[in-house]
Parts: sequence; structure tokens; C-alpha cells
Amino acid sequence: MTKVSMVVNGNAVSADVESRTLLIHYLREHLNITGPHIGCETSHCGACTVDLDGKSVKSCTVFAVQAQGSDVLTIEGMAAPDGKLHVLQEAFREMHGLQCGYCTPGMITRAYRLLKENPSPTEAEIRMGISGNLCRCTGYQNIVKAIQYAASKINGVEYKEAAE
Repeated sequence: MTKVSMVVNGNAVSADVESRTLLIHYLREHLNITGPHIGCETSHCGACTVDLDGKSVKSCTVFAVQAQGSDVLTIEGMAAPDGKLHVLQEAFREMHGLQCGYCTPGMITRAYRLLKENPSPTEAEIRMGISGNLCRCTGYQNIVKAIQYAASKINGVEYKEAAE
């Protein structure tokens, strides 16, 4: 067993884990943080995406011991302490960017980092930016709209839906 300590959603946490424990299992089983979902466990789907030290990572590809001393953000850490939704969470709700919801935590967490890296992405940049996260339900159109909507809110401009 190895003691692992990190900051998750602003809280210092630690636990003894086997060295083979994946970060997704550490989050879900040791910390009861169940927003990141276990999808494919092969890094293809992105349902387990978290923000690790300022980068989007698929937590099924990282051992918990590799995250020692890191700062981890999951969907649970995005809302304000008073419960007010993060602009991306609100955007996904307003723009109907989810259906079954399985991919949603990973998709929103990935979009969070995308907008940190590029606050005004084009539709093509959004599509490329989320291409590592799969959704079997939505067809992506409303996910893209939700990210565009959030970007407009972040940038303080009125959201105008593109003409089809």
C-alpha cells in the first residue's frame, strides 16, 4: 500500500492505495466522488475525464500514485460553494447539451479546460477540442451549442445561435 495525497475539488485528501489503483477508482471508491464515470477503461470514451494540474486527462489512464501532490478538479468541484452552477453546467442545461447524462461530467470537465485554453473557440475548434470524449446520444450539436453559449457568457457577449 502507498499513501497518496492530493487536492481534489479544493479539499486536501489522502488514502492508502495499491500502486495499481487507477485515479478513477481512487476518486470513486476511496473518495466517493462519482461524477467521473467509468466507461471503456481504455481511454477511448472520455467519461472519466478530470482536470489534473491544469490539463484534461482520462482518469482511467492515470494511476492514483501518479497524481500524488496534484490538484484534481471533477464535475463536483465546478459549482460554487453556494450551489450556483458553473457557467458550463448552466449552459449544458440551457442548451440541452445532454440526454442520458453518462458522458456529461467528462464532457463538461473537458470543455472547462478547452475554454481555459481558448476562451473564444470556433465551432471547429470546439469539435476538435471535445473529440476525445464520446457521446452516444446527442449527435454533439447541442453540446457544441452549450460550449458556445458558455464561451459567450464568459466573454460577456450575447449568444447568437448560428443560422442553419
